Amino acid sequence: MSAGAVERTTEAADRRREQHGWYFYDFACSVYSTSVLTVFLGPYLTSVARAAADTEGFVHPLGIPLRAGSVFAYTVSVSVVVAVVAMPLVGAVADRTGRKKPLLAVSAYLGAAATTGMFFLDGHRYLLGALLLIVANSALAVSMVLYNAYLPQIAEPDERDTVSSRGWAFGYTSGAVVLVLNLVLYTGHDSFGVSESTAVRICLASAGVWWGAFTLVPLSRLRDRQVAGGGRGTVGAGWRQLLATLRDMRRYPLTLGFLLAYLVYNDGIQTVISQASVYGSEELGLGQTTLITAILLVQVLAVAGALGMGRLARMYGAKLTVLGSLAVWALILCMGYFLPARTPVWFYLLAAAIGVVLGGSQALSRSLFSHLVPRGKEAEYFSAYEMSDRGLSWLGPLVFGLTYQLSGSYRQAIISLVLFFVLGFALLARVPVRRAVAAAGNTVPDRI
Repeated sequence: MSAGAVERTTEAADRRREQHGWYFYDFACSVYSTSVLTVFLGPYLTSVARAAADTEGFVHPLGIPLRAGSVFAYTVSVSVVVAVVAMPLVGAVADRTGRKKPLLAVSAYLGAAATTGMFFLDGHRYLLGALLLIVANSALAVSMVLYNAYLPQIAEPDERDTVSSRGWAFGYTSGAVVLVLNLVLYTGHDSFGVSESTAVRICLASAGVWWGAFTLVPLSRLRDRQVAGGGRGTVGAGWRQLLATLRDMRRYPLTLGFLLAYLVYNDGIQTVISQASVYGSEELGLGQTTLITAILLVQVLAVAGALGMGRLARMYGAKLTVLGSLAVWALILCMGYFLPARTPVWFYLLAAAIGVVLGGSQALSRSLFSHLVPRGKEAEYFSAYEMSDRGLSWLGPLVFGLTYQLSGSYRQAIISLVLFFVLGFALLARVPVRRAVAAAGNTVPDRI
C-alpha cells in the first residue's frame, strides 16, 4: 500500500472516531430537550406558577400581570433572547481561536448544572424555575453552535446527510431510554417512597446529570483545529469578528435565503416541541403518564424517521424531503386543533406523526446548511444557523403565549403556529440550493 493510501486510511479512521464522539453530544443533551423541555417542565412550572397566582390566575413578576398558564411560553422566549446575545459572540471567538472544545465544555456543563438545580423547584418558586430554564436553554443553544460547527470538519460533503441523521438518531435514542426510566419512577413513585412532585423533580435533575456525564465522550474524541493567523479570543475581538461575519454573509444571499426559511419553519417546530405537553395537559386534560408515553413514542419513531428521511434525501435530495416534511407538520397542527379532549388514542396517533417527521426535518436542515458555509467560517456561520434554530425561536412561543393570553384557549394558540410552516415552505421552495452550494465555494453533491 502506498504512503498516500495509508495516510488516507488513517485520516478516514480518525474522522470516524471523531464522528462517533460527535454523535454522543446529541446523546448527552437531547435528554434535556425531551425529559425537561418537552415533557416535565412545562406542566410542572405551570402548576407552580398557578400555586403562586392570585385569585384571578395571574402572577406578577416585576409587577407585570401574566396569566400563570403563559409563564412557561414567555420564559422560553426570554431564554432564546439571552441566547441570541451569546451565540454569535461564542461562534466568532471559536473560529478566531480554533478552540471549540473548551467553549463546548463550559456551555454544556453550565446547562447541565442549571438543569440539575431544577430539583429545588417546588412550592411557589416559579421565578427560580424560570431562571434555571433561561440558563439551561441558552447554554444549550450556545453549545449547539459549537457542536454543529464540527460537522463540516468531521464529514465529507457526501457523508453529511448520513452523519447528521445519525447524530439525531443517537439523541432520540437517549431520549427514549431516559423517558422509560422517567416513566417507571413517575408511575411507581409511591413504591419508591417519594411524592409525585418529588418524582418530577428527580426526573428534571437526572436529565442534567445525564447531560454532564455523557458530554465527557465528545470532549475526549473531538479535536480542535489550528487556525491560520488565529488570534486571542477576547470579547472585543469576538464582537469585531461578528460584525465582519455579518458583512461577509451579504456576499452569500442564497445562504441567507435558506437561513430565513429555516428561521421561520424551525420556529414552528421548536414551539410545537416545547408546548406540546402544556397543550396535552391543560387543553386536552391528559395525565402525565399519557404525556410521557406519547413523547416516548415520538422518540422511538424519530430514530427511524431521521434515518428513513436520510435515505429519502439520498434518493430525492434534502431540499425536496424537507419540503415534504413541512407539509406534514402543517397537517399535524390542523389535526391537533380538532383533537377531542381526554382521548389518549388520538394524541398517540398525532405523536406518531410528529415522530416520523421530527428528526428528519431537523437533521436534513443541518446537513443542507453545512453545504452552504464557506470553509474556515464554520462556527461563525453555524452561530447564525443556531440563532435560526434555537436562538431566534422566541417568536413562536411568544405568539403561542400571547394567543393564549388574549383568548384563554390553547386550541387557538396551537393553530396559530400553522403560519410558520406555510411561510417557511414558501421561502425554502424559492432557494436554489445547488446554486447556493456553488456560490459558497463548495462541491455540489450529486443530490441535494
